[in-house]
Amino acid sequence: MASQLVDIHPHIISDDEGRYPPAPLFGKRSDWSQERPSTVENLIAAMDQAGVAKAAVVHSSTTYGFDNRYVVEGCGKYPGRLVAVGSVDVVQPDAPQRIREWTALGLAGLRLFTGGSTKEFDPTELEDPRAYPAWELCAELNLPMCIQTGPIGLPQVTALAKRFPTVRIILDHLGRPDVTDGAPYAKAQSMFALAAYENIYMKLTPRIFGDVKKEKASAETFFPRVVEAFGAQRLAWGSNYPTSPGALSEILATAQASLACLNEEQREWIFGKTAQQLYPALA
Repeated sequence: MASQLVDIHPHIISDDEGRYPPAPLFGKRSDWSQERPSTVENLIAAMDQAGVAKAAVVHSSTTYGFDNRYVVEGCGKYPGRLVAVGSVDVVQPDAPQRIREWTALGLAGLRLFTGGSTKEFDPTELEDPRAYPAWELCAELNLPMCIQTGPIGLPQVTALAKRFPTVRIILDHLGRPDVTDGAPYAKAQSMFALAAYENIYMKLTPRIFGDVKKEKASAETFFPRVVEAFGAQRLAWGSNYPTSPGALSEILATAQASLACLNEEQREWIFGKTAQQLYPALA
């Protein structure tokens, strides 16, 4: 197994709503953030129990909108173990200024949340030229950009990857491919087509580990194909804890079992080395 396990997709929620008041993006707070809130201290305890060394913690847009204070301040308590990935309204004229302010406070990466648990996906933000100055700044500052979208947004992701070839784009949840048809996974063709762009990386999260157990799909036929397309150096594990139910140790065990069909070197990249390339502060 990887010398160091690194998780690039947990979330944290403060238990102090006075200091960090919820103000969810799109006006609706996610169920998980109310039912299973997890402070940064809880995350560290869960990581210790699971044997996860480090993490890139993703800001909860469905709790805090564009207020990254908790993820930045929480991760700041554990330097060397945690880095913060936050969100800025990239279409606003002050986006570059906001990005500089947050990175000065410790933000190590950005994330675009175009939909998900509380809203249908809307890829229009991904094709809005008003966001280009923010992307240009990501290239300048070497900030990776996570994107949360479904297959509907993949043409826009492709266009961004072409326009900003030096910005590393990390697709949350593998872009949510439909794998129910089984090998050779024709329904996931739009996802496999992204492999042609070397700056696109993929997060393997509980969603896909669940999906490969349904209908005609299987871990043994799907994941080797993903590695063949993208290379393990562009794949990284993310727990989605506590959004996905279960203990972090259980979520990790499921991922390890699903990827047992890969060789040891491939697993080392997926469970650690890729993350440390994307977020050098975790190396």
